[in-house]
Amino acid sequence: MGWANRRVLVTGGGGFIGSHLVERLVAAGATTRALVRYTSAGTWGWLDQSTVKADVEVLAGDICDRDVLARAMHGVDVVFHLAALIGIPYSYDAPASYVRTNIEGTLAVLQTAIASGVRRVVHTSTSEVYGSALRVPIDETHPLQTQSPYSASKAAADLLAHAFHRSFDLDVVTVRPFNTYGPRQSARAVIPTIITQALTGTSIRLGHLTPTRDFTYVADTVDGFVRGAEADDVAGRIFNLGTGQEISIGDLARTIQSLIGTDVPIVADDVRERPAASEVERLRADASAARAALGWTAAHRLTDGLTRTIAWMKDHLERYRIGAYSV
Repeated sequence: MGWANRRVLVTGGGGFIGSHLVERLVAAGATTRALVRYTSAGTWGWLDQSTVKADVEVLAGDICDRDVLARAMHGVDVVFHLAALIGIPYSYDAPASYVRTNIEGTLAVLQTAIASGVRRVVHTSTSEVYGSALRVPIDETHPLQTQSPYSASKAAADLLAHAFHRSFDLDVVTVRPFNTYGPRQSARAVIPTIITQALTGTSIRLGHLTPTRDFTYVADTVDGFVRGAEADDVAGRIFNLGTGQEISIGDLARTIQSLIGTDVPIVADDVRERPAASEVERLRADASAARAALGWTAAHRLTDGLTRTIAWMKDHLERYRIGAYSV
């Protein structure tokens, strides 16, 4: 599918992954609209600093507001639905917010997509819905084991998307990224947390050090979204996006220290630890379905992606609250 003359909407377009996706779509020639969360300051998130902001139609509103969504989807061919609350620790404190944004917001997107005649919805899942791996690598048939309010809200949204495909023949493709990282990610994620502390601190304070994750560079995740929109005969399917490689949080911190050239102590901080039964111990993706159906593979090695992320964060440390634990 060529993107010239295609009209697309990215919900959550001002966020970490969403802003990178907006830029990719503009570069591909798509007529691109972004829905960002309304704030009284009138900010557009990362799109405020984007080189393509003049080429994007930006609407501000709430993902649960059907009137806003109807305007945002008017004339749109493809909706990329990324708007979500994503912080796991905050979901312990405010689970109702996650139900509203991630479940009710997704319901509003799906219903509006039907009413607006959208050709395809690319829905965003997360590897957190799998919980601690029962088998590795994890393919899309792995049981869903929600171990946090955040993951429960995302699993419910995934099931809604699947139900709307089955019930109303809505063309929905679900992409399930494993841990995405890269420039613009907030310190609520582990890699920016490690990098900011390694660059500025006398120690690196983390939660559990033994869990493993499959980290995917943001450009690769964005490529998976685009291929999910382009592919034929994939309606109703779910696709893991991951490298198939895993690294423990402790080893990740040591790798980042090596790339930066520092060697401060790595400290397990119980304030940052998840409740024991909520911690996801192991995630490693089987992305063979995405490779076969979408032609997608992760192109960036972890050290290459980390090097790019470190360089960006060195230039943007003012965007982070150094020394603070971001929930």
